[in-house]
Amino acid sequence: MLASAAISGALLVRTLLVTGGAGFIGSNFVLRALRDASLAVVTLDKLTYAGNLANLEPVARHPRHRFVQGDICDGELVATLLRDHRVDAVINFAAESHVDRSIDAAGEFVRTNVMGTQVLLDAARRYVSTAERPGDFRYLQVSTDEVFGSLGPTGAFSETTPFAPNSPYAASKAAADHLVRAWRHTFGLATLTTHCSNNYGPLQFPEKLIPLMLLNGLEGKPLPVYGDGLNVRDWLYVEDHCDAILTVLRNGAPGATYNVGGNAERTNLEMVHALCDLLDEFAPSPEGSRRRLITHVADRPGHDRRYAIDASKIRDELGWRPAHTFSDGLRATVRWYLDHRAWCDDIHNRVYRRERIGLGDSDAKPARLP
Repeated sequence: MLASAAISGALLVRTLLVTGGAGFIGSNFVLRALRDASLAVVTLDKLTYAGNLANLEPVARHPRHRFVQGDICDGELVATLLRDHRVDAVINFAAESHVDRSIDAAGEFVRTNVMGTQVLLDAARRYVSTAERPGDFRYLQVSTDEVFGSLGPTGAFSETTPFAPNSPYAASKAAADHLVRAWRHTFGLATLTTHCSNNYGPLQFPEKLIPLMLLNGLEGKPLPVYGDGLNVRDWLYVEDHCDAILTVLRNGAPGATYNVGGNAERTNLEMVHALCDLLDEFAPSPEGSRRRLITHVADRPGHDRRYAIDASKIRDELGWRPAHTFSDGLRATVRWYLDHRAWCDDIHNRVYRRERIGLGDSDAKPARLP
């Protein structure tokens, strides 16, 4: 049990329940939170295909961390964790998150992203209604800019942009956001919601654009790019996102939503060019530039053309802004993957995953991209 306790005679430890904490953003958040001596973390993760316990190895024996394998749809388990660890806040990263998987099979997205959120909200509501509830409990839902749909060539998503999800994944996240809003207004639960742009950085599962391009590029395999490659995304370094979540958790107004962006709009093709150039710099190929490997493939159904985030609210109200430039963050990301090939190989060598993410035999189906 991780109970609140004093450190150095004055500082009280607040316990966070982090769901989906073995995934990409969740594990980065757990590692970041535990650098703060005022925080303890209970990590709950089902360890589905993208959950990787190796992501949490640096804190496997940390005195302020506990890992629990389990499902957010298990209401009894969630209630037990809240009660036994006297949790002060829930940060919900747990989600099926890959758009293409949602196109192939939407059911798991509805189960985890919608029903799982409802289970967490109900467990939190019952927990804070008890006599021993923490007075400043918070529930923070980590959402996505994809709930807003697609932008034209100008403009940016704000916190008041109407929802217009265009994929089963985006629709499931939008539904979860509506539940969070309803639990705030109906039951008075102290909720917070963040909408982030595309994250990049260490520990990202290799079906996503950046690690897929890096690993394929290192092996001289095709770099598949959807359509004309001109779909635009705003890129956010994952460490900056984690700092934003902590800022919202500590200082956000209950019931509020905050957009979190990296101020780094790039087309998919620009991103792939940048990755090729960094690979050529760090690990030159005798066959020349990796740009030669770029292969345009049929576009994804309903592929949103452009996302952009207006993050002025979190900047003006809470004082957060990205600490990393796009150039610095991308260089650090490429270097991390080059320095952690064993982590990549561990995923590569699992046949059931290899076929899904296009890292196996040369005739394997290419992974679809963001």
